[in-house]
Amino acid sequence: MSRTVRILPEDRWNQELVANVHPPGWENPTPSGRYNLVVIGAGSGGLVAAMGAAGLGAKVALIERHLLGGDCLNYGCVPSKSLIRSARAIGELRRAKQLGVVVAEGSVRGDFAAVMERVRRVRAAISHHDSAERFQRAGVDVYLGTGRFVAPDMVEVDGQRLRFSRAVIATGTRPRRPEVPGLEEAGYLTNETVFSLTGLPSRLAVFGGGPIGCELAQAFQRLGAQVVLFHRHGRLLNREDSEAAELVQRALEREGVRLLLTAQPVRVEKTAEGKRIDYTLGARVGRIVVDEILVAVGRRPNVEELNLEAARVCYDLERGVHVNDFLQTTNRRVYAVGDVCMRERFTHAADVAARIVLQNALFPGPKRRLSRVLIPHAIYTDPELAQVGLTEDRAQEEGIPVDVYRVPLEDLDRAQTDGESEGVLKVVLKRGHRSNPRGDAGGPSRWGPDCRGHRSHLSRDRPGEAFAGRSSLSNAERDLSKGGGRLQPSASDAAAPAMARSLVPMDPLISS
Repeated sequence: MSRTVRILPEDRWNQELVANVHPPGWENPTPSGRYNLVVIGAGSGGLVAAMGAAGLGAKVALIERHLLGGDCLNYGCVPSKSLIRSARAIGELRRAKQLGVVVAEGSVRGDFAAVMERVRRVRAAISHHDSAERFQRAGVDVYLGTGRFVAPDMVEVDGQRLRFSRAVIATGTRPRRPEVPGLEEAGYLTNETVFSLTGLPSRLAVFGGGPIGCELAQAFQRLGAQVVLFHRHGRLLNREDSEAAELVQRALEREGVRLLLTAQPVRVEKTAEGKRIDYTLGARVGRIVVDEILVAVGRRPNVEELNLEAARVCYDLERGVHVNDFLQTTNRRVYAVGDVCMRERFTHAADVAARIVLQNALFPGPKRRLSRVLIPHAIYTDPELAQVGLTEDRAQEEGIPVDVYRVPLEDLDRAQTDGESEGVLKVVLKRGHRSNPRGDAGGPSRWGPDCRGHRSHLSRDRPGEAFAGRSSLSNAERDLSKGGGRLQPSASDAAAPAMARSLVPMDPLISS
């Protein structure tokens, strides 16, 4: 029988969530014979692999030690975007005066308890899609417990041993713990605990200015907290396009988020006034007192409990499981997908990787390569950022000569009518070519108030569609001259990619 899992607060919504994704009293099946596929980890990649293989008629086992649905359902996409939606509504109302709509001064505020209850309600409503019962009905043997390898072709879970022909590791990542003296004793939040809050911290410190840190810093500031964000680099979102990062940085500062860039927390102490943070900022030292600390300084792969040595699978504690371009490990029977092995740590990246593994692991013949897939991503700040391909900054770092084409959103009629003209569509192409520096599809970035494009076009896990109805710059279209005849609604944001195409020379260029 599986262990009991508790998710705080234990209200009706979290009870519904647990009933679906880690049912109390769940009885693991008894294995009989060899499985065609054993999947360890029931996040996005693991669920797609298990359900897809079962749909093909394979005998499949799915092992999960905590909650089916993984980070996306429980701690990532679903709760964070639900929270951000409420915060965005506040931001829109505060800007309503620009559109001639009168909102009483000071009347726009968030009811934090109600916002968080909605987060839990939405998560519970979606959880049946990832439920143990649904996968069991689909023919998957669902095991709740910690899976570990005991041989190159065998996994153990809850005292039972499962033989397999092929296996998939999909155990994901967990928040990285910064080594700041006193932090553990004072206590802190991560993305795995922040959505259990029921009361708004008046003063919130965020460690880390990457996507998670920026999204949640802005959301909590809008909901009424006073947020201070620590980031050890000189700008936020330092892995993104520098122009895009600057736009987001200005927006956070404009909304009142205090930014401490190049700052390093050196000690945390819990006092009667709150959690006191001592930090360095260049040669200076500073001190600030907050009510809560949210840590968002990166991720660590979940590999320690897998006993990968027994499976002859190579790994390290930073990169995770080592895989080749076919997502195969050093054990030819074992594959890996998602955050535990990939640089692109997104739900949709794990999804596409699982589909690649299904073909490579279960079918003979030609194998699919991960490198042939162009993976977009989005950051849901306001303004939002969406990107696919190599950025201008990365191209410069790698010494790749590029041509850059920009379409300011202020040049679009729809952006002007919506009062959302701050932003740009930027396309980076290898000099003298129509393809991006990697030789695949164009490498566009777009940032602005609504990078979901013509709003109905972008689903939660397909941010690449921010570049028009279906991505005009998708992997299927190797250059910007293709798709040029596609008719776009004249009053839609989707006109931006068409304008970008018009900037690119149509005649082939010869590089010297």
